Amino acid sequence: MSIRPVTHIGSTRSTLEGAGVRLDRVFGFQDPSMLDPFLLLDDFRNDRPEDYLKGFPWHPHRGIETITYVLAGTVEHADSLGNHGDLEAGDVQWMTAGRGILHQEMPKGDARGRMHGFQLWANLPSTLKMTQPRYQDVKAKDIPVVVEDDGTSARVIIGDFWGERGPVDGIAADPQYLDIYVPPGLRKRIKVDTYKQTFAYVFKGSGRFEDASDPFGVLTEKEFAGHELKLRDQTGNRTLVVFGSGDEIVVQAGSKGIRFLLVSGAPIKEPVAWHGPIVMNTQEELRTAVRELQNGTFIKP
Repeated sequence: MSIRPVTHIGSTRSTLEGAGVRLDRVFGFQDPSMLDPFLLLDDFRNDRPEDYLKGFPWHPHRGIETITYVLAGTVEHADSLGNHGDLEAGDVQWMTAGRGILHQEMPKGDARGRMHGFQLWANLPSTLKMTQPRYQDVKAKDIPVVVEDDGTSARVIIGDFWGERGPVDGIAADPQYLDIYVPPGLRKRIKVDTYKQTFAYVFKGSGRFEDASDPFGVLTEKEFAGHELKLRDQTGNRTLVVFGSGDEIVVQAGSKGIRFLLVSGAPIKEPVAWHGPIVMNTQEELRTAVRELQNGTFIKP
């Protein structure tokens, strides 16, 4: 067994998207090779309806797949192909935009006005950029939850984990997408695929991820006092942890436990030409997409 080293720790940045939705961008619109095949992750967490109700009106996508995971509230979605529905708490939608789709996403809070979810963008290889669009909508009840004897739990959204298989399949990046909780004070070893790009996003509690070169670990919340690195619990700390190669990660939960997304996927290793929600391989392909948007031929029969 080899512990994956921690190669990067980052914090979210506040971002305004759509028609005025305030969200936290975990990563995105930067070097696409850093987390290949993943391009962007947004944490749309808000208790103020005025900060999210305007939503994400009609907009295009091409050349990517989007994964929406809702924890609280509801997201109403519709698209240019006639699809329509609601994603509720615990639900997941994987949309393969492929050759092109227009859609909208309109968030609504729960009874207390809370809205929380994540959207992850995964790149498509050149051979699938212009594939036919499709959806996979998965209800919360259909997502397996595994609970270990020590209280550690995992929602298996995509991939194989602890004897369960997530209900979303047929994805180009061959990913694993897990929602993991580790109880207070517990140290947990978690196996991951040796050859896949892997990151964790901590969204509740705190803890540390051990590093092969640092037996004391790398904290998700850093506070320096002299030469000591101290752990401080903070609920909802919004921290990205990127790992190098290896076949397991080791996490030490803080006094309030730690909950995080653990995501991995096979790198595509192709050129990326990126303009907003359109991701192709060349600038000429981007220009073609923009031209088609302007002349009304973006949506293919």
